[in-house]
Amino acid sequence: MPGYQSGEHGALVEVAKRAPDALFCLLTALRIHDLTTQSPFEVWIAIGNKSHPPRMEYPPLRTTRFSAAALTTGVETRRVDGVKIQVTSVAKTVADCFKFRNKVGLDVALEALREARRAKKASADELWRYAKINRVTNVMRPYLEAVA
Repeated sequence: MPGYQSGEHGALVEVAKRAPDALFCLLTALRIHDLTTQSPFEVWIAIGNKSHPPRMEYPPLRTTRFSAAALTTGVETRRVDGVKIQVTSVAKTVADCFKFRNKVGLDVALEALREARRAKKASADELWRYAKINRVTNVMRPYLEAVA
C-alpha cells in the first residue's frame, strides 16, 4: 500500500479483523492513498450514525459517524496482508476532509485537494460529486476553482 510503511499495515489489519464493517476514512484514508505528509497516531474509521464504536486497546481509534449514504458511496475494497479492508476513495476522502475540517484542519483538507489534483488521482467532476453528497460545495468551490 503506497502511503503506509510495512509496520503500519498491522494496525489496519487489526482493525479490519476486529471491526469488519469499519470504513477507513479521513487521515487514515489520506495516508493509504498517499495524499498527505501527516502520520496519524490514531486509525480513523467511520461507522453508521447508530452503530456502536468498536472497543480496542490497540491501535488507538478515532471514530466518526457517517450517514448510511456516506458509508456506502465512494468506498473501495482492498486487500492488505490478505485481509479485506474498506477505504473511502480519493475524491470521497478529500470531500470528507472538507466536511470534517473542524476535526482534521482546513490545512489538511487543502493539502489533500492539491495533492489529489497534482497527482491526477481525482478529477474535478469526482470531487464535485462528493462535495454535493457531503453538502460542502460552498466550502470547496473556491479551493476547487483555484487548483482546477
